[in-house]
Amino acid sequence: MQQRTLMRNLYLLSFTFTAFILLTCCHSVSTQNSVFNRDLKIQNVIYFNPEVFPDIDEIKEPTYSAFYSAVSDRISHFRNYKMLRVDSNLPFDSADVKTLKEFCDNNNAQFAVVPKVKYFKVGLGKYVFSNQVIVSLKLYDSEGNFITETDYDTYKKNARLLGSAENSIKIGTTGAMKSLGKNLKKIKKDYVLPIEN
Repeated sequence: MQQRTLMRNLYLLSFTFTAFILLTCCHSVSTQNSVFNRDLKIQNVIYFNPEVFPDIDEIKEPTYSAFYSAVSDRISHFRNYKMLRVDSNLPFDSADVKTLKEFCDNNNAQFAVVPKVKYFKVGLGKYVFSNQVIVSLKLYDSEGNFITETDYDTYKKNARLLGSAENSIKIGTTGAMKSLGKNLKKIKKDYVLPIEN
């Protein structure tokens, strides 16, 4: 009887000790993960409204919608980048450094992207649009310094003949953003590269 009580106490002691060790290990792992996530610096990236060519008011809002939908879908894959939408137009070919710097300072952003979406004209006379687009992106740092530029032509890259223009904008934006990431990797400066989830 005494031996049975001794064995039961021994099992209870070993079980308690094992549970204590497991709980301590799990707690330290969660602490390490939270420290890692805290050290991860979130990079804010400002995206301006894309310059739309040709300059026709009826196509601007659907273009903006498709563009920002693709950007938010792509940015959601990365845990260290946050998209900030700015409903302001900057000319693609001559972005003002002072304006870029001001927007970055006011929004605590490390980067700014100035986009352009160009539709192809099909037919004669007035514009009849095809579903093909060229999405171009220029990346600037928070001081307004040009970093890199890229574009994605949905016809040359995918040879898309069918589908909507909205889909082409999404595909073009995603392709241009991937190319922008590759360009950043090639530059290898002090920029924090995207970390996928």
